[in-house]
Amino acid sequence: MALPGLRGTDHIGFTVPDLDQADDFFVRVIGCERVYSLGPFARDEGDWMLEHLGVDPRTVMRRLNFYRCGNGSNFEIFEYEPVSEPAPQPRNSDIGGHHLAFYVDDFDTALAYLRAEGLTIMGDATASGNASLGQRWVYFLSPWGMQFELVSYPEGKAYENGAPVLLWHPSRPAE
Repeated sequence: MALPGLRGTDHIGFTVPDLDQADDFFVRVIGCERVYSLGPFARDEGDWMLEHLGVDPRTVMRRLNFYRCGNGSNFEIFEYEPVSEPAPQPRNSDIGGHHLAFYVDDFDTALAYLRAEGLTIMGDATASGNASLGQRWVYFLSPWGMQFELVSYPEGKAYENGAPVLLWHPSRPAE
């Protein structure tokens, strides 16, 4: 059984400490397009924020922006005014740890661009092996410390030979 009517991922949502800084990063540095903004949202009474968003009932969601970034999923980026001190940025090994990967056609040119923007690049670029042979990748940090990945495999990955299901790739039409 599968989720009835599933078509794909609509958006990925995450929270940043400063939405203006994140907007500059996503629009100017990455090249996304801001589509629309909403907010603020708050509830002076009741448990709506807890019931619907899992946050303290008096938390204020200052603003959110929706972005379109190339041919992947949309992003919904929030800035909250939390009631209590926010938790630290999770590591990949933490529950809820994550990163967002941006596919590029020319890995070396994109990596040089990120370096010129002054972003922190985490180690040297890696050439994958095994099922991911053909892929190059490197992690980098946003100005607020969130992990992102730059990835490219223009000739495909090794697993694709004879695979019944292929991962999304910008050069393949949607099925």
